Amino acid sequence: QVQLVESGGGLVQAGGSLRLSCAASGSIFSINAMGWYRQAPGKQRELVAAITGGGSTNYADSVKGRFTISRDNAKNTVALQMNSLKPEDTAVYYCNADIHTVVAGFHRYWGQGTQVTVSS
Repeated sequence: QVQLVESGGGLVQAGGSLRLSCAASGSIFSINAMGWYRQAPGKQRELVAAITGGGSTNYADSVKGRFTISRDNAKNTVALQMNSLKPEDTAVYYCNADIHTVVAGFHRYWGQGTQVTVSS
């Protein structure tokens, strides 16, 4: 059984910063890509940022230069540092990870989501 648990969401004023964290636990053999998605009310879930096992990163155009994704492979964690937040960043943020378990092979797992609200 694998779990992804997020933390760090909350309410912040425009221009402020938040740091999201996500920890994977369970019978993990290895982890490939990890990432963050978000879903605003009435909108589809969209990719915010992703990072490979080797550390290569990919960002949505809307967050480039403001958000930074990082991971700690020893701790099976991924973080998203969000600076210069805008009201349009308001959404539920989900972490995901492509995890290899001995029993089930590779699957994409998702966290439960954490709310980020940016006030103007």
